[in-house]
Amino acid sequence: MTHPPSGGTQTLRTPDPASAHVDVDAQHRTTWAAQTERLRAVATTEPGRLQIIGAVLALLVVAFGAVTTLEISSRASSADDVVSRSQPLSADAADIYRFLADADTTAASGFLAGAQEPEAVHEQYRKDIEEAARLLVKASGSTESDSASSREIATLNKLLPVYTGLVERARANNRQGLPLGGAYLRYANQKMTGEMLPAAERLYAAETGRLETDSADARQWPLLSLGDGILVLGALAWMQRRTYRRTNRVLNHGLLAATAAASVVVLWLAVGHAVARAELRSAMVHGQASLDVLNDARINSLKARANENLTLVARGAVLTPDGSADQYEADYTTGMKALKSQLEKADRLADDESGNAPVAAAAQGVAEWQVRHREARATDDHGDYDGALEQIIGTEGSTGQSFQQVDAALEKALAHEQGEFTSAAKDGRGALRGLPIGAAALAVLGAAGVIVGVNRRLSEYR
Repeated sequence: MTHPPSGGTQTLRTPDPASAHVDVDAQHRTTWAAQTERLRAVATTEPGRLQIIGAVLALLVVAFGAVTTLEISSRASSADDVVSRSQPLSADAADIYRFLADADTTAASGFLAGAQEPEAVHEQYRKDIEEAARLLVKASGSTESDSASSREIATLNKLLPVYTGLVERARANNRQGLPLGGAYLRYANQKMTGEMLPAAERLYAAETGRLETDSADARQWPLLSLGDGILVLGALAWMQRRTYRRTNRVLNHGLLAATAAASVVVLWLAVGHAVARAELRSAMVHGQASLDVLNDARINSLKARANENLTLVARGAVLTPDGSADQYEADYTTGMKALKSQLEKADRLADDESGNAPVAAAAQGVAEWQVRHREARATDDHGDYDGALEQIIGTEGSTGQSFQQVDAALEKALAHEQGEFTSAAKDGRGALRGLPIGAAALAVLGAAGVIVGVNRRLSEYR
């Protein structure tokens, strides 16, 4: 039988956690030191240095491609927004304003025509209201719910049925020969000019502001990509010079291919973005600037026509605050001054005959309109209301004819400038198309070229 050693009992020792942790840390430091020493040893040999330099160069080329892809994708997205979202929304906002203003003008013209409103006038009013409502629905689906544009759209949707209700009451009273019809029409006009058109103007300003932001984002220089490209080309040039000095070989096909790929990306990046920037700037400076002025001109012509009609509807019932003149006549005069000023500005902005011709026709129509208006006012001031009415809404030699000439010319000018904007903006967007994918593909090709070139040199040491 075996007995335990005399003198005591056996005791099991538990390892000290702190000691174990110290041992693990010591092992990690030893491993790290060994790896560092091994890397240092590798770096002291030419093959080792080539491997390190090749890895760094390949990573630089890939990083250049990635940065270019991301940066230009952002610019291309903004350019696409200019063409497909912001500018169409800005144009729709301008059309909403125009359709509302035209509806107000047409309603006054129909009222002046008497109890039996001409079918063509009523149809034009109905079309204006329907188009304004349709564009409001379209704009509502394209704007953020918490944006300023969304709030203006909600305001217009709320006020539109109120306005149309007032117009219908004016018509109903006018058909019965009741003077209350004129009061309803004036109240409808106040609702339009005091609440609806300002809301439509704010909507247009908000959407035009978004267009300017998108265009500025698309035109911003990709400085990070260009800087990375220059760095990569410099590193590749240094590597090829180093190879030449150590081997006396002029060319390394792999490094040459990498340099060519990087050069193509840098050139494509610089030229493509320069073209895009120039075209998008042209779209804003020539196209959108002209559109802004022409839209303002057309709106002022519509307001002037509405005020001209309401002068006869009110028959002096609405005076300026100082009581010295008819309010609608004063508003007509102010609107015509603004219209003439805007046409002069539009003529300066137009950069070809196709743009100048309709603006000149509009200016001629405005001059004729003012002459006929003064004649109509003189007729009315002499007590011949029916004669003045014929000079305002008649079929021959009336101010209505002059207004139609101005409106048609402005519509033609707007269509031309819209085409100029769209063409330039699409050219700008097209200059960036393919660049993100192309940069990524060429970067992969360049990195592969670096690896092939370095491996070619490494094979000489085997």
